[in-house]
Amino acid sequence: MRGIVTDIQRFSIHDGPGIRTTVFLKGCNLRCRWCHNPETLEARPQIQVHPNKCIGCGACLAACPRGAHVAANGSKRFLRDRCVACGACAAGCYADSLVLVGREMTAREVADEVARDRNYYRNSGGGVTVSGGEPLFQRAFTGEVLALCKGEGIHTAVETNLAWPWEHVESVLPVVDLVMLDVKAADAALHAEWTGADNARVLDNVRRLGGEAVDVIVRTPVVGGVNDTPEEIGRIADRIAEMPNLLYYELLPYHPLGTGKYESLGMTYRAGAAEPPSRQRMRLLAVEARRRGIAVRAPGEEGQR
Repeated sequence: MRGIVTDIQRFSIHDGPGIRTTVFLKGCNLRCRWCHNPETLEARPQIQVHPNKCIGCGACLAACPRGAHVAANGSKRFLRDRCVACGACAAGCYADSLVLVGREMTAREVADEVARDRNYYRNSGGGVTVSGGEPLFQRAFTGEVLALCKGEGIHTAVETNLAWPWEHVESVLPVVDLVMLDVKAADAALHAEWTGADNARVLDNVRRLGGEAVDVIVRTPVVGGVNDTPEEIGRIADRIAEMPNLLYYELLPYHPLGTGKYESLGMTYRAGAAEPPSRQRMRLLAVEARRRGIAVRAPGEEGQR
């Protein structure tokens, strides 16, 4: 089984309990306007271009078999429509001005890399988290990676948007110890406007997942001017409060730190006037969610559970 991997990040502490290795896969079925990992959206390898790092050596012009890099009048251009992301230009770019995002790996190769830090997982209560993009976009590959890791006694987690037929979600549950899922909005129209898809499947899968023997963490990316109202967060909290396997609800403040990635990929950032919520707003939303009797985590709320 082979898949397209964006990155494997070791010693992660934000993608589940303990010290973890997070495996980022390429491909996503949603198009959230605020996405800060646009390099994971497409299911194929891509070239990121950082012109400010270019030293003008011309190695990319000689390396590219498709003529995607051209020089004229003392300047260099990248013709993305000619590029097939073979990676030849990135391999020869000494200054890292060109970066290949996405590589094909076998499930065994991924699991072997994860297993290198087995002792850290054991001592910290950590493990492996498969993220994205959206792991269920490559669900067969995701399932095999998790099965191999679980077979070696490694705690397994998956981060998912749950916007899939239940059968797709259910297919990976036997090899998952923890599901970290996003509920981006309870309001159907709001969800569709900002993610490109209806949330009916998400909310139905939340209900179904509540009956499964797996730990669950629910998270909401809080975006200023979009879903940062007590009413919206309260509606989400109402839904997840019925889950007996919920560990906690986490509110994650939106940040625009990934906006520069869009230009490097030839993409347009579409979050518009979205803003990071203030810490005061995050505390207010945490209090609102906590009224449902669930554990809540949010910036500035570290002492509250």
